[in-house]
Amino acid sequence: MNEIQGRVTSLLIGPEAKQPLTRVPSVTAVAGRGFVGDRYYFGCGSFNAPQFDPGVREVTLIAAEAIAECNERLATAFSPPDFRRNIVTEGVDLALLKQKRFRIGEVTLRWVRSAPPCRYLSRLTGEDMMIGLKGIGGIRAVIETGGTISEGDALYVLP
Repeated sequence: MNEIQGRVTSLLIGPEAKQPLTRVPSVTAVAGRGFVGDRYYFGCGSFNAPQFDPGVREVTLIAAEAIAECNERLATAFSPPDFRRNIVTEGVDLALLKQKRFRIGEVTLRWVRSAPPCRYLSRLTGEDMMIGLKGIGGIRAVIETGGTISEGDALYVLP
């Protein structure tokens, strides 16, 4: 196994589109679906429609450092659920995962693309998240091998 690149600080799911996300201590990840209990697993997320890159919404990640920087940029105090990402990490620059596979807990994931902020998040928060998260919005990944991810699990980059 490669050296640890970071850790999971929060796991978040929401069973319905536009509803608040809930922090959970662990999740079950299913290849081709997402996290059991999450809106994208059920196919009812706000961006599940075919025009929104089908198949690339299984899992989203954001760095705790990006959350802190966004709060500083906007002079706000948003918490991880406000960012609507599934996994919050610390100690890893998620941009460095581009084109890579990585492991968290029992789960192998693959970077799909960046997850830039959108107007939808701005509408939900009432702040200009396009400015707050510019260049630091996180990433999207697909699940290659399912299993369990828990808070505190290490993130390893795979060869």
